[in-house]
Amino acid sequence: MEEEAILSHLQDHEEIADSGQFAAEKGLDHDKVVNVIKSLHGYGYIVAQDIKRETLVLTEEGETYAAVGSPEIHLFMAIPPEGISREALEQRLDTSVFKIGCAQASKLKWVEYDKKKKIFSRQVQHVEDRVKDVLIQIKDGQAPGPEDVRALKTRKLIAPQIWKGYSVKKGPNYAPKRKTFATDFTRENMQRGDWKDLEFKGYNFSAKGQPLEGGHLHPLLKASVRQQFKMIFQQMGFEEMPTNNFVESSFWNFDALFQPQQHPARDSHDTFFLRVPATTKELPEDYVERVKKVHELGGYGSRGYAYDWKREEANKNLLRTHTTAVSSRMLYLLAQKPFQPKKYFSIDRVFRNEAVDKTHLAEFHQIEGLVCDRGLTLGDLIGVLHDFFSRLGMSNLRFKPAYNPYTEPSMEIFSYHEGFKKWVEIGNSGIFRPEMLLPMGLPEDVSVIAWGLSLERPTMILYGVDNIRDLFGHKVDLGLIKRNPICRLGIY
Repeated sequence: MEEEAILSHLQDHEEIADSGQFAAEKGLDHDKVVNVIKSLHGYGYIVAQDIKRETLVLTEEGETYAAVGSPEIHLFMAIPPEGISREALEQRLDTSVFKIGCAQASKLKWVEYDKKKKIFSRQVQHVEDRVKDVLIQIKDGQAPGPEDVRALKTRKLIAPQIWKGYSVKKGPNYAPKRKTFATDFTRENMQRGDWKDLEFKGYNFSAKGQPLEGGHLHPLLKASVRQQFKMIFQQMGFEEMPTNNFVESSFWNFDALFQPQQHPARDSHDTFFLRVPATTKELPEDYVERVKKVHELGGYGSRGYAYDWKREEANKNLLRTHTTAVSSRMLYLLAQKPFQPKKYFSIDRVFRNEAVDKTHLAEFHQIEGLVCDRGLTLGDLIGVLHDFFSRLGMSNLRFKPAYNPYTEPSMEIFSYHEGFKKWVEIGNSGIFRPEMLLPMGLPEDVSVIAWGLSLERPTMILYGVDNIRDLFGHKVDLGLIKRNPICRLGIY
């Protein structure tokens, strides 16, 4: 219908000056008219030129004022001729209407407020709601004066909107009716003999075929990020720790790490605790007693935390808040055998009860590495960190003292980001405390150096993602995943 209207109109007229006016006169949907114009222009039936106009539209607040009137008129009408107290006037009006109405009515000198008596009184007898009248004009498509527009824009009652349309003239291939081109040469065409009269659609030898569907990997699983970290750890001689248990007991997640039971991280607003099963029943009792003692009374050169350690708190099940819970289990198992130096790493999911925003989620992936050997020092930790991050292309590192309950000393790791032109925090590190290691049964001269970082931050930088919710979770754009295939095969 739209196509027929456009072509027949051009048969008798030189042009369609404005597609919007044309659609209104013919009773057509302008969006459909625009789509047909684009199609006809592509085939050369018409020549279309862009038209852009700035129009004014009412905001949500403007729509309200156009329907029921402005706050200043409501405030003026609520004030009786003899005046009214502020308290009584506030009871008659909504809070927002009162605040805005006071400001605008005072500005227009419609009302006056006596601060001593706390009385509002009228200063004029009759007023007109100019705001409502101008808003209705704009809604009806009329053009108000520049001062009215400026005032309404300042109050955010109207907003500019760009209208796009076309002017149309006949093109080099114009015809009153679009020709139908044949796309196939069939057996029936030959039998009927009508193939001689057919006009065939030309071949576009530059057109691409249908894209082949294949498997795709999420960016967090691609070799360029997760596998790269895994490969670096393996090149440095590290073993991967089993991280398949998302549910962990508070004992392994907190207590075994010498983290006190009154620590804020153990509150329900920071940690997800389980209802079913709420507690664990499998803990090594002799080790639990040693952990309890070092928390309450200290030992190994420590004064402890001097509080009443509760077993019921340690038994609570939770979603692990860090993969260091896995590290504590592995180190305990290591201590039950004749000592051998070990290098461990893990890359897996952890959970925090955090407010979700563009840089934080309730679940994310943690990368952790640790080295367990005799006589390790802070210098060894710094050396390993330089080796590890240099393999990622981060050779310019800085370290800042920090605090962690289970490491001493502790350091935050910073790298200079050439794109941001500033130092960016990339991880945390430290040496596990004797209060954590010695109750496990490890020899006194054994130290454990460790560090951790998130998987999401380097992935966001690599893929140019500035909102973590676009990378991980239910709001992920599937197109992002499909643009990252498992592999590409080619013939050379």
